[in-house]
Amino acid sequence: MASEMSLHHYGKPLVCTYSGGKDSDVMLELFRRSGIPFEVHNSHTTADAPQTVRHIRETFYRMELEGIPCEIQMPTYKGERTSMWKLIPKKLMPPTKFVRYCCEVLKENSVKNRYIATGVRWSESTKRKSRGEFEKIGKTRKDVENFSTVMLLEDNTSKRRMTELCMQKNTMVVNPIIDWTYTEIWEFIRSEGIEVCDLYDCGYDRVGCIGCPMAGKKRYREFADFPAYKKLYLHAFDRMLKERTRRGKESTWSSAEEVFLWWMEDNNIPGQLSIEDFPEVMP
Repeated sequence: MASEMSLHHYGKPLVCTYSGGKDSDVMLELFRRSGIPFEVHNSHTTADAPQTVRHIRETFYRMELEGIPCEIQMPTYKGERTSMWKLIPKKLMPPTKFVRYCCEVLKENSVKNRYIATGVRWSESTKRKSRGEFEKIGKTRKDVENFSTVMLLEDNTSKRRMTELCMQKNTMVVNPIIDWTYTEIWEFIRSEGIEVCDLYDCGYDRVGCIGCPMAGKKRYREFADFPAYKKLYLHAFDRMLKERTRRGKESTWSSAEEVFLWWMEDNNIPGQLSIEDFPEVMP
């Protein structure tokens, strides 16, 4: 249905967004089996692990040999090439769970005026359970009002007509595996012999930006495995602090290390005394 709507309203094939993770690999296999025309798109976040980047490039190479158009798009911000490390100083704060400017710039706005498919699943987030298979996109309330949401089984003719009018100017999203569970994803991968990123064989259960705040305490392992990324964040935090000073912004942080500890939700305050500092109480 989404393919037909994409061809009818946009005049272009449905776009399969691809991040290099397990859900994206399942999506891509479903697209290949469906027989519909489609394109594959990856938004290069600049913060993915080397294994993820390699897996994306190898997958796209195989897809292109099959004649499937693939694109890796480099991120831009205000008309200029950017990266995670350039965004942090410009935004004057690290990305957080609640201020996810990194996703907005590096991932979410890369495919415009097209019908796209994502690997979003309900089991990943309780917030997503309120969404349907067809999803609207918008940053503000005004933006959202310019879109309409259509449930896959919705049989409201007037809603469908409204969607047809909206889709000619805006981006629509369909989530084909919205109701797949974590177990079903892996059962499909194993039973069909789908190649996935090497990080899963190393014990990772997610593939995404190194240091993503949404990963919680798992970030400690990521930075242990990829210490160069910690250095990149520290350099970015240092430039951020200098930019805050240049703009006359107050800051509770005195160093990049303090920013990093705060960002990692480390409750240990720099300079805090430990039990070893009190030998008289040591056994």
